[in-house]
Amino acid sequence: MRRSLRSAWQKSSTVHEKIVFGAWLKYEKQGEELISDLLASCGKCAEEFGPIDVVSQLYADLSSNFNEPALVNADCNLRNVIFKIGDEKIVCERKKIASLSAPFHAMLHGCFSESFCENIDFSENNISPLGFRAISEFSVTGSLNKVSPNVLLEILPFANKFCCERLKDACDRKLASLVSSVEDAVELMEFALQENSPILAASCLQVFLQELPACLNDDRVVEIFINADKQKRMIMVGAASFSLYCLLSEVSMNLDPQSNKTACFLERLVESAETNRQKLLAFHQLGCVRLLRKEYDEAECLFEAALNAGHIYSVSGLARLGYIRGHRLWAYDKLSSVISSTTPLGWMYQERSLYCEGNKKCEDLEKATELDPTLTYPYMYRAASFMRRHNVQAALAEINRVLGFKLALECLELRFCFYLGLEDYRAALCDVQAILTLSPDYRMFEGRVAAYQLRTLVREHVGNWTTADCWMQLYERWSSVDDIGSLSVIYQMLESDAPKGVLYFRQSLLLLRLNCPEAAMKSLQLARQHASTEHERLVYEGWILYDTGHCEEGLRKAEESIKINRSFEAFFLKAYALADSSQDPSCSVSVVSLLEDALKCPSDRLRKGQALNNLGSVYVDSGKLDLAADCYINALKIRHTRAHQGLARVHFLRNDKAAAYEEMTKLIEKARNNASAYEKRSEYCDRELAKADLEMVTKLDPLRVYPYKYRAAVLMDNRKEKEAIAELSRAIAFKANLHLLHLRAAFYEHIGDVLGALRDCRAALSVDPNHQEMLEFHSRVNSHEP
Repeated sequence: MRRSLRSAWQKSSTVHEKIVFGAWLKYEKQGEELISDLLASCGKCAEEFGPIDVVSQLYADLSSNFNEPALVNADCNLRNVIFKIGDEKIVCERKKIASLSAPFHAMLHGCFSESFCENIDFSENNISPLGFRAISEFSVTGSLNKVSPNVLLEILPFANKFCCERLKDACDRKLASLVSSVEDAVELMEFALQENSPILAASCLQVFLQELPACLNDDRVVEIFINADKQKRMIMVGAASFSLYCLLSEVSMNLDPQSNKTACFLERLVESAETNRQKLLAFHQLGCVRLLRKEYDEAECLFEAALNAGHIYSVSGLARLGYIRGHRLWAYDKLSSVISSTTPLGWMYQERSLYCEGNKKCEDLEKATELDPTLTYPYMYRAASFMRRHNVQAALAEINRVLGFKLALECLELRFCFYLGLEDYRAALCDVQAILTLSPDYRMFEGRVAAYQLRTLVREHVGNWTTADCWMQLYERWSSVDDIGSLSVIYQMLESDAPKGVLYFRQSLLLLRLNCPEAAMKSLQLARQHASTEHERLVYEGWILYDTGHCEEGLRKAEESIKINRSFEAFFLKAYALADSSQDPSCSVSVVSLLEDALKCPSDRLRKGQALNNLGSVYVDSGKLDLAADCYINALKIRHTRAHQGLARVHFLRNDKAAAYEEMTKLIEKARNNASAYEKRSEYCDRELAKADLEMVTKLDPLRVYPYKYRAAVLMDNRKEKEAIAELSRAIAFKANLHLLHLRAAFYEHIGDVLGALRDCRAALSVDPNHQEMLEFHSRVNSHEP
């Protein structure tokens, strides 16, 4: 999404689009200021989406500017003219003042009596002597450089009144250059809209948007955006009105989806929508807000409009409204009609299940899971149903199915409730601590109770662990690949006097393994904040840079740390960063040396096991299988369970497939989370066993891509093209993965479906516009488009 937004910003066709998309990117990157600061400390500037110079980039349309006609009273000898304002007289060059606009030219050189007068009374034109002197000077110099803001506020309406376009443009630009705060922008925006001053308005708009979301807490700013009619929106944001209100409504929904300002922003979004796609998005979003606000009649009209515009998902809004009004069967039938008339998706069956009971409900929820295994509600419903029937093991197994591949807070909360009911307080504590790690402010039981309060209550039923107990538990859970359990132990350890930097760092590693990158980055930043030494802080800064794609800068931080202190983590980071930043195959020698240096430094078994595992991988890639095996065996001796996978690879490369299979079986037996182990084991057995292992992978973690590709390839080999495409489509329906799209595009091309291949090519290039193989594929297929 950010890549697309960045492309929109880079390719903006107008200054207004540049302002909106730049502000949107800045909003999306909230909390990432540290990364920019770290890049700056390495001498590299992060790509900035800050304010642009509106004055220099926004050009006013002066095409209708005044062209001086022939003089009517050409024989007039009055070179100067005196304008009287109150008791003061301002002497001006008649020709210069006349050149400001057609009205002045007609007055001073036309058939009006003023053209023959030396003195003209201008007291009734709302301009001060100081203001008119500035206008007179402008008529000679073309500049307003030394004019004060208050005088500029006089000149602009005057320029509008007398159609002085050059004067107005200069005044507009000068005022725009003075806008530097929200306070300035609030004062000047209404003036800009009233006087039709697009440059000043754009400058004020930019100041507002650069201060999102904070500026939406200012009622004056909100009023400006809400009260802007079509004409004012054109002045303020040109043709980018829809984009502006998309941004404002998203920010406002994140703050409070039920607020009046959210509803008002979405109303402006509807008004700004021009294309069919814009309309269906705007209608649906406003419909959702109206539904939340219990404004049912309005919501119904909006959902109907969205559905008529082609937004199929809006049927769920209509169904919910029908159910609220007591029309349960109508809601069921509404969903059924959509299911029968389109390609059915998981959400459709999930939604329909809300309006039926018994076997029908269970069948719909099973179908929902089959079509989209990432939907959490079906698992939660089934688990709760099992628990109501006192089938504890089935309930836990069902909720564990989804938690095995998706760390959803609502699922952790449900499992916490199960454990609470079973009085398994240790397990309950584990889940609530995992919840608090991911979301410290999380509230449970429909928002009624803070999670930390429940944690306090449960904690009273669990015996205290010493620091040594915690480390023992961490080793135990880490070696059994129980990442959620490890998270819980670290959360508990953070309450002790143990060094917090190290613990937050370990927490970040677990969160990355659990596919929670945002939480992992927050944890890594906390590790930096709590680092006890300078060299430790540099290491965490290096990991922050490495994890955000800045390998070379991460490498530099590691080197700085090593200069201060030769530590395990610094060498380990340097090895990682060097391997990723260098394309030279010979760098493996340096990586080996760095990992060996790391292993010579003090550290605990958890990290040394990881280093040995990584060293083994480098040796395998270099063909040094004996050295690799030694590394993996030593890692296993200190209970680094994942080393079984590396050792299996060594067995396979030694042509001992059976030993490789057996090694992966050991990992499967030991690991709590073992989907990846099944996937790897499938490479070391015959087709039937591989098929069984990959079916297990999909059952444990339906988000893993390889099993779908494998099954599709087998079907294609057997000339079952439709079944192969169906297998890929099954996953693409809930995971638009680039590799799956690429393979399906190739299959479509193979069967001669050029349009299908092109569609998948374009979807894949939306995910990664620079993917070379897809670009070449697209070029080839595009040449065959009918």
